[in-house]
Amino acid sequence: MPELPEVETIRRDLERRIVGKKIKAVEVRDKKVISFSSVILSEAKDPFSFGSFLRGQKFAKIERRGKLLAFLVAGEKYLLVHLKMTGQLIYKEKGVRNKEKMIAGGHKISEYDLQVPNKFTRAIFIFADKSQLFFNDMRRFGYMKIVDKKEKERIWREDFGIEPLTKDFKFQDFARLFKNRKTNIKALLLNQKLISGIGNIYADEACFCAGLLPWRKVASLKSIEIKKLFQCISQVLRVAIKNRGTSFSDFVDATGGQGGHYNFLKVYERAGNKCRRCGSIINKIRHAGRGTHYCPECRK
Repeated sequence: MPELPEVETIRRDLERRIVGKKIKAVEVRDKKVISFSSVILSEAKDPFSFGSFLRGQKFAKIERRGKLLAFLVAGEKYLLVHLKMTGQLIYKEKGVRNKEKMIAGGHKISEYDLQVPNKFTRAIFIFADKSQLFFNDMRRFGYMKIVDKKEKERIWREDFGIEPLTKDFKFQDFARLFKNRKTNIKALLLNQKLISGIGNIYADEACFCAGLLPWRKVASLKSIEIKKLFQCISQVLRVAIKNRGTSFSDFVDATGGQGGHYNFLKVYERAGNKCRRCGSIINKIRHAGRGTHYCPECRK
């Protein structure tokens, strides 16, 4: 699943290309992936008129909270888009046939995926200039949901914790998350209701940066260790965004190319290789149902 740096890369690239374009039509090929909030549903004449609801509108901007994208449309309505495990957003200009000129982001993009529409295409946005945005999802875990501003803000507030790289990410609030908890460090970092946007890749990378074993109990951490982890989270994510995200088997950025951060990873997907800090061999274990990477020497 794309994490904060990958989704932020997609957001930035798509915002430059589709904001301000008039939506001429929306073709829904799979109703399972679309929905309305109850407030929006009460306003719609047809419960399944997803296309007619968006027709004639424009995306004013694209926001992001954690791994969730929010496309602002007129009247303070939002189209929420979550790619989950296998979702893809593929943008194609009018008449484009060259894959290098197509924009794709999300799950790994294959030659077949770029032959849009295909059997995994769940919805198609057609703009007035005849460019198109395709929402593909092989396993149909992703979704698109239309909500009003109040509902979007409720989701922001209740479903997502403090977000790194924002003014809300303060050490005092971060340190408070560690009090009276019996969980381990990695589980805390992956809990989206506590800290939004961090997944398996950057949890491992942040722990390595801070010199901490991912399975250590949070109650065992000293204040200086918590502060180091706090600093490392921002550091790791900023560098990943600068490098346009990580690509190993899943993520392809919104220019259709692989993320450039793979070669900068310190532990993730490097099991069996030498640690770039001390030369020891990177290990991988199964922890909390996730593959977890760490250096046996560069840790406490």
